[in-house]
Amino acid sequence: MSDRPAVAADARRARTLRRALRLEYATVGWNLVEGAVGVAAALAAGSTALLGFGLDSFVESASGGVLVWRLRAERRTTDPESVERVERRAERLVGASLFLLAAWILYDASRALWERERPETSWVGIGLTGVSLVAMIWLARAKRRAAAELGSRALEADAFQTTACFWLSVVTLAGLGLNALLGWWWADPVAALGVATLVATEGREAWGGEDGDRRETHGG
Repeated sequence: MSDRPAVAADARRARTLRRALRLEYATVGWNLVEGAVGVAAALAAGSTALLGFGLDSFVESASGGVLVWRLRAERRTTDPESVERVERRAERLVGASLFLLAAWILYDASRALWERERPETSWVGIGLTGVSLVAMIWLARAKRRAAAELGSRALEADAFQTTACFWLSVVTLAGLGLNALLGWWWADPVAALGVATLVATEGREAWGGEDGDRRETHGG
């Protein structure tokens, strides 16, 4: 009789882990599609902001893959210290990729402003970033709930990163919309500068996060 509460708690945790994994699979899948469509639309329209948005999606897919591995490792009861070491190395690789991406976007946006490069209207990009707004805010909320149930700081950090993707969509959509509706060509590279700032912030979080803020706790 005394084992029943523990068994029930373990069953709840297992269900939450499965839900968290589904959320991460959805994040990785969506970002792969988003990245491919975003880059193609950006190249067609000559949009720096949309190109940065699309490339960031691929980096986010890699980050989501790290957390998929992390959650699956817990399901296999892998040694948590080994899991933590590998996760930190992977997070630093993701952080370095984000820093490089931010630097490239900053350069390209500055060049576009200097040369007064006028991007074409991208209705595909507008539609993509509009859908991304809805997808990212839903995923972020669902991840926060799962993180609270699991006591997982790694998943909580990932939910924060998904929220950052929401704001990335907002900034990109604003630049694309102002260019399309008002003909403000400079809105696209200015939005790209905002994208670069957000990407650099994500990189800093991934690279220099405190160990205590990243560590998984295995309560239950």
